[in-house]
Amino acid sequence: TPGPIAVNMATFIGSSQGGFFGALLATLGVVLPSFFIILIIAALIRNLLKYAGVKAFLGGIRPCIIGLILATAITMLMSTAIGFSGIGDTLAIDLNGIIIFALLIVISIVARLMLKKKPSPILMIVISAGLGMLMYSL
Repeated sequence: TPGPIAVNMATFIGSSQGGFFGALLATLGVVLPSFFIILIIAALIRNLLKYAGVKAFLGGIRPCIIGLILATAITMLMSTAIGFSGIGDTLAIDLNGIIIFALLIVISIVARLMLKKKPSPILMIVISAGLGMLMYSL
């Protein structure tokens, strides 16, 4: 999928060349191809999951995906809550960020244990936004 830079560039260039409708068409031109590809994959995934090779492939890449997500989470935690962006950088611990991170972990674990299901990612984002607004406005 196109990232935010590609979408913003398409919107900006479309706007500068063709006004509002240029921006709209350029943005749609960047976003729609990947959107339709995802729709096609979503329609075919049920049929593809019947094949043992596809199941084995998806099962094999699962640990890699978990590792990538964990590495991203650690990097984000280090750059936001601890303030570490690279070697030679001074550390500036953001206590509010660490508290929000810890609260989200606790909420996630409690929800999983008590409700016997994973908390909604959208709900977790809303909770983290609310906690961030509350803690950083004080």
